[in-house]
Amino acid sequence: MKKGRSLTVIFCLAFALLAGCGNTQVENTGKVETGQDKIQIGMCFDSFVIERWQRDRDVFVSTAKEYGAEVNVQNANGEVEEQIKQIEYFIEKKMDVIVIISIDGSRLKDVVQKAKGQGIKIICYDRIIKDAGADLYISFDNEAVGTMMAEALVQSGLKSGGVIMLQGPVTDNNVELVRNGFMKVMNQYNIDVIGSINADGWKPEIAGNYIYENSLMVNKAGGIMCGNDSLATSVVHALAEKRLAGKIAVVGQDAELEACQRIVEGTQVMTVYKPVEKLAQAAAEYAIILAKGGDLTKSDVVYTLLSNGGGVSITEEKATRNKESNIKKINDGTYDIPYVFLEPISVDIDNINEVIINSGFHLKEDVYLNVPDKMPN
Repeated sequence: MKKGRSLTVIFCLAFALLAGCGNTQVENTGKVETGQDKIQIGMCFDSFVIERWQRDRDVFVSTAKEYGAEVNVQNANGEVEEQIKQIEYFIEKKMDVIVIISIDGSRLKDVVQKAKGQGIKIICYDRIIKDAGADLYISFDNEAVGTMMAEALVQSGLKSGGVIMLQGPVTDNNVELVRNGFMKVMNQYNIDVIGSINADGWKPEIAGNYIYENSLMVNKAGGIMCGNDSLATSVVHALAEKRLAGKIAVVGQDAELEACQRIVEGTQVMTVYKPVEKLAQAAAEYAIILAKGGDLTKSDVVYTLLSNGGGVSITEEKATRNKESNIKKINDGTYDIPYVFLEPISVDIDNINEVIINSGFHLKEDVYLNVPDKMPN
């Protein structure tokens, strides 16, 4: 994130990668924060087992601070009851906005609705919370993630032997979306899924143990779909012990450093890069807008953040035919809620330098650490 960037952020430009656009409308609103009246944001993570969450946290906090907001970050360490307690704590502290990376999106309805009853705005970050009527769901196109994984396996030559699916927990709604996208491609090419598990809590050792305990099946497999790169790390380690690393196509998501290293080494076919900096920055900016009274249910509105006497205010503008809104609607099971999503990017050996290294997501020296002779000039 560039420091000292302009405090004026026009959302329709900031989200050029966002899908779903429409016309917009607007009038002036908002007040200036003083030192005694800062926007208070609570951010509750499921855990930091997944490497990317630390990036999300740092970018979100940094962006929110640029707009004068204070962020209280909590980590539930994978415990749903602990996450509920943390949200209760945020309610007691009268937060303006609570951002939730849910552990189990089906068990937070009551506490979320309690927060909303207190006038607190709720953002579902990356994972939707079912039947709660949140004020915003912001994520990536998760079905597209599954499609990209499947297509990468097909393009790697997977035609026989079937595929093994090692997915995340069923409590993560994104897992089902990724699976849907993946299975559409598998069905299109008549590729059989010969084995499948869900790793509770996204624990990598569950995926690795599956490889150890199902040798006959693994030997028949042409490819392994891993729900994320942490699972893929454990899987490739297990395959290496069986001298199968690089012989069975493995895919994952999140573009973790080890996954990118495996791509240039030849033991992982692809990963899905999700520009988490853009997602976290966008979420922080939407949190400010919600705290300032912006109404995201107006899907035909584009909001603008403006510096104002040391604080920040918002405007909502009437759209012209040339303006586009990035807010759609999605049903959470009961309510239609505002939805913003970014497009993921499939990364393989052909575009890893352009997407990962040139963007600064990982350093070239780190990606090619184990194969320096392959490092581009």
